[in-house]
Amino acid sequence: MKNLIITLVAVGFVAITTAFTPLGEKYVSKNGHISFYSHTTVEDITANNYQVVSSIDAETGKVVFSVSMQAFEFEKALMQKHFNSDNFLDTKQFPKAKFIGNITNLDQIDFSTDGVYTATVLGTLEMHGVTNDVTEEGTITINGSNVIVDAKMSVTLAEFGVAFEKGKPSTNIAKDIEITIKAEHSLKS
Repeated sequence: MKNLIITLVAVGFVAITTAFTPLGEKYVSKNGHISFYSHTTVEDITANNYQVVSSIDAETGKVVFSVSMQAFEFEKALMQKHFNSDNFLDTKQFPKAKFIGNITNLDQIDFSTDGVYTATVLGTLEMHGVTNDVTEEGTITINGSNVIVDAKMSVTLAEFGVAFEKGKPSTNIAKDIEITIKAEHSLKS
């Protein structure tokens, strides 16, 4: 009987301590913002998307961004129609773009201390059915339990199977577009 009581106390102690030990710090964002900008001598094109879902695992450095391609909003309805068409990004067939990567300098970011940190991320970007390796730098701002990610990157459309040799798109759309990312993450409960 004495052994049973000791065993129950030990099991209870282990259960209580593991119940209150965090399993890891994962930060999530359900309304991040991604915009892109294309500049040519003919016209400038800007689009915004506020339906960006992302997560950051503070222990492993894993970063995931998922973007609904049909959620990009343009100044002109015709631009949006062209963007979604099968001649451009074919968003019916390829409804999402996804980035999966890891922070390579995780040891230089202290998620428990407020501040601004430079993060280098290495991963893959999948868009328009094509996956390419990507290495980019961005800023991670820690503010209490919030983690804000800011980054800019350039994407060459031809590397993702989107290229125009002739016609109006070849002069109206830049070969390289600038992508700006901003997402505020909260600690997942």
